[in-house]
Amino acid sequence: MKELTHAYVCIMAGGSGERFWPMSRQRTPKHLLKLFSHRTLVEETVRRLEGVVPRAHIFILTNEAQLEGTRAALAELLPPAQVIAEPAKRDTAAAAALATALVRVRDPKAVLALLPADAFIRDAAGFAAQLRTGLVRAGHTTSLLTFAIKPSHPATGFGYLEVGELVPGGHGFRQVVRFVEKPDAATAARYVAAGTFAWNAGMFIWGVGAFLAEAERHTPALAGFIRDFPPGDPTAYLAATFPTLEPRVSVDYAILEKAASVETMLAEFDWDDVGLWTALPAHLTADAAGNATRGHVVRVAGAANNIAVSNGRVIALVGVSDLVVVETADAILVCHRDRVGDIKQLMPHLPKDVL
Repeated sequence: MKELTHAYVCIMAGGSGERFWPMSRQRTPKHLLKLFSHRTLVEETVRRLEGVVPRAHIFILTNEAQLEGTRAALAELLPPAQVIAEPAKRDTAAAAALATALVRVRDPKAVLALLPADAFIRDAAGFAAQLRTGLVRAGHTTSLLTFAIKPSHPATGFGYLEVGELVPGGHGFRQVVRFVEKPDAATAARYVAAGTFAWNAGMFIWGVGAFLAEAERHTPALAGFIRDFPPGDPTAYLAATFPTLEPRVSVDYAILEKAASVETMLAEFDWDDVGLWTALPAHLTADAAGNATRGHVVRVAGAANNIAVSNGRVIALVGVSDLVVVETADAILVCHRDRVGDIKQLMPHLPKDVL
């Protein structure tokens, strides 16, 4: 498609490796796990881009600790130079600036999609079709674009967008009225009942010039970083500048919430951010008692509503319910389903060799 000649995709592949412990670790966070197939989540994300942009137009943003593992996971798809390590943790505003700079220095007319590496999407064709639409739209507007997810329940773990009217000639995009932070349960229920709010999926599209213009207005340090980004190997430039970038906040807060115009398209494809172990039952086969399992798991005598993942040894469930049990070669997690959000509290208490 001629209109996508200038289209690029950058994939954010960081993460602390805490929520899916013990399978995820600091060096192998969620995007490097094979939760649903023989492929890692980051590989699935790259493969969903087939037919949308050429592989030469795909870049992965990770961190130093995960660079080797991410390059290895994508060795059959991307050359090492397209997997780039951020030399310090600076949140998504800096990541968005880096993505924009990487693409702009190659093509000042470029449009860019910035995507997370670890979302789970089964409908790859539907996703690709809407991504193409978004990239085309970005080439004809100075608005910043997002994808929004129609909420299936009043979730408190996502930010929301208030969605307005269709943009005339906007290929199905609607004006974003406002961004709202993660709400409490009562507020989330009101948002869902209103029918005009959607989850913020953290998937963004913009022209590199449009993003730079907004950065000039709201975050001059990020704008300077983008303008001064060098052609060729950026390693030395990143080492000298990236760790000092301010503000250290999300791109939503630094840019999008303040931008002159933001548009969103409601996703017609399925989407799951797979944020916690309790997200797995939606994608694993469960038995009649509601046990969702993967690997060698035996359950008898009243075992019900458990999530069990074996990576080698047998897990046997007898007379227990509502547990998450995950086995790896060097660690075992046993946690109540209602407390999976507290797994990260384990981190200060675990031996360094299992982090």
